Amino acid sequence: MKKITLVLTSLFVAALVNAQTPAVSSTASTTQTTPKADISKVLEFKEENHDFGKIPYGKPVEFDVAIKNIGTEPVKVENVKVACGCTTPKFEQGKAYAPGETFKVTLGFSGYTEGPFEKYVDIFFSNGLTKQIKFHGTGYKVAETPAPANTGVQKLKNAGK
Repeated sequence: MKKITLVLTSLFVAALVNAQTPAVSSTASTTQTTPKADISKVLEFKEENHDFGKIPYGKPVEFDVAIKNIGTEPVKVENVKVACGCTTPKFEQGKAYAPGETFKVTLGFSGYTEGPFEKYVDIFFSNGLTKQIKFHGTGYKVAETPAPANTGVQKLKNAGK
């Protein structure tokens, strides 16, 4: 009985030790990862961080992200991902832009925010290129009624008559 317990314990320990050593694969040394292309060598962005400044609450605003293809291959805008429904992108999906060509992606903001805001938009291009654009500003509420009348001024006007 002692021999069986000793053999089982030895097998268990051997299994644990074997599980801790990494398996060496013959394909691991031959497989290489493809480096991602540097977007700054393919596309030039005129503005990556747009400041809307102060905007009235609920007033929609938009701006154009001007992009120039400085690479040697045509580039397509495949998708534009926004973080919330308050941001709307406009772009020509699938259109190829030739080297040297300038194009735009328009980003709209609903303006339904009060106080400072900061939004991020991800633009996905062909060949696995991605760029994040930021815009920010401050929304403020416009007074629903004009400033209250100054009754003291009216009293002075009437007193002079």
